[in-house]
Amino acid sequence: MVGDFELTIFSDGTYPLDGGAFFGVIPKAMWSRKVDSDEKNYVTAGLNSLLIRTGKQNVLVETGMGNKLSERMVKIFGQPAELFDNLSAGGISPEDIGIVINTHLHFDHCGWNTVRNQDGKIVPTFPRAKYYVREGEWQYARQPSLRDAISYVPENYDPLVQSGQMTLLKGDQEIVPGISVKAFPGHTAHMQAVVVTSGGLTACYISDLIPTTAHIDLVWGMAFDLFPLQTIESKKQYYAQSVPGKWLTVFTHDAKTPWAYVERDGLGKMVVRGII
Repeated sequence: MVGDFELTIFSDGTYPLDGGAFFGVIPKAMWSRKVDSDEKNYVTAGLNSLLIRTGKQNVLVETGMGNKLSERMVKIFGQPAELFDNLSAGGISPEDIGIVINTHLHFDHCGWNTVRNQDGKIVPTFPRAKYYVREGEWQYARQPSLRDAISYVPENYDPLVQSGQMTLLKGDQEIVPGISVKAFPGHTAHMQAVVVTSGGLTACYISDLIPTTAHIDLVWGMAFDLFPLQTIESKKQYYAQSVPGKWLTVFTHDAKTPWAYVERDGLGKMVVRGII
């Protein structure tokens, strides 16, 4: 519980990710102390979506990898596609979701935005929901660089923009009372976090700025970050608010610890305190 809001993690499963890519310039000798890898140097990454029950509506942050990946992508990443079933097991139907917020438009964050129906047509997975993403993120997704073009699947968002079901945000704003979005660029130029505040408490879905608890150090980023120096600056800005404010941080890709408190120890080092 965060004030009057009930927060629940729903997973789309896990997938293998190259450890070197996951930790960028950090040597394996260092990151292997925090996470396990297999003989191919792959680590296990989670796909954590956050459901916020406000008492008036259900807000879903991120929709995982989905079930529409190409054969090539499935060979690389697999396709667990568990979110839909996990929501159902938790008593949540697609019609129960009133708002969907995407932090950015990489395939592993918005895959369940849409599904392919029996006629082969792309339709919204959550028919009654209003979808939100940054306008700059969508504009970039339409013409990504050769470096990261593989990360974007237009079927996940273009039909929603064309129908008007997806709102393109131009800046930081409150989506509904107590739930707002704030830009934290670095991973992409327009990535946004989702800040949840109620009853004097705050939680933040920080997305790929801090993908797992192993990435809490300021300089521990991913090779996927388009602007690694900006990632560091955004982390500084985040910690300047979240540490003194005792925010609960939600980690997108941590398969074992989906949320925790990030604090400074007596030496100023970032450490994780789990929920008791």
